[in-house]
Amino acid sequence: MATAVSREQSDILSAFQGKNKRVPVWFMRQAGRYLPQYQALKGNRPLGELFRDPEAAGAITLQPLEILGVDAAILFADILTMPSAMGFRIDFINGKGPVVANPVHHYRDLRRLGKFSGLDYLTRTIQLINLVLPPSIPLIGFAGSPYTVATYLCSRHNHMMYENPTAFHQLMALLTDNTIAYLKQQKEAGIKLFQLFDTWAGSLRREDYESFVLPYVQKIFKAVNLPSIYYLKNCAHLMGPMEKSGAEFLSVCETVNIKDIRSKKGIQGNLLNTLLYADDKTLIEETRAILKSAKARHRRYIFNLSHGVMPDVNPLKLKMVVDEVHKFKWK
Repeated sequence: MATAVSREQSDILSAFQGKNKRVPVWFMRQAGRYLPQYQALKGNRPLGELFRDPEAAGAITLQPLEILGVDAAILFADILTMPSAMGFRIDFINGKGPVVANPVHHYRDLRRLGKFSGLDYLTRTIQLINLVLPPSIPLIGFAGSPYTVATYLCSRHNHMMYENPTAFHQLMALLTDNTIAYLKQQKEAGIKLFQLFDTWAGSLRREDYESFVLPYVQKIFKAVNLPSIYYLKNCAHLMGPMEKSGAEFLSVCETVNIKDIRSKKGIQGNLLNTLLYADDKTLIEETRAILKSAKARHRRYIFNLSHGVMPDVNPLKLKMVVDEVHKFKWK
């Protein structure tokens, strides 16, 4: 578990203050399956077993630093890690993703759900990672937003939202309180900032987002006192409410052009992740275009993708993007 990075200042944490001298870059899903080094370490071990192994999870978290030269590590975990400590039986099956053995089917199922009980292996993983990371590379913690997590845990989540909104709000309130506890555990263990992933809330109408999602997101960002990022996929119609989330940075997907965003928040994003399959010339041009738009419009900015790294992406493409971002003259 080693990294060659030696700069003394964190570009990403400096970006929260608008004091970074170059553009920081990291990638959603940068730790994982697209890397041959990850596949070699994983072998035939189940994914859930890797999450629970602090040595393995720590090593996987650190791999992209040396291979890609990114400016932050993000904890190797899953957005359903937290529910596994509140009564859900979750298996992470290769090629299928998370499978919940005991999902919520009906509002009466809410009675069996408990409070987040803490995860000792998570604390140990974070501690091991921080023994290795230099001050220049912060560890990013994360959680899934209550709505996005609910889409996996409740088989009829949108039915419940409209058929029994009181019950749905109860589910959201429980997930919110547990998410806060989960992020506070990560903070106490040593993360330096966190991102809340809202992969599925962009499928909602604005009025439903404002009623069923936004209040809970706001509660999380208010409760967890760390530099924060809010990622919302399919966010074009929700930029107004997103601005009210309470996060310091807004991470946007490809449905938004960075040059069109008018916000006092920091902005993160938003290279379309499938452009990593493009030829080198196109990829560099697209990367430069985003950087130029960000510099023209935003004082605080972090480069990232529109969504996570796909499993068959060539790591050399990501390294090319990192090098291009680092060459860009920000100040």
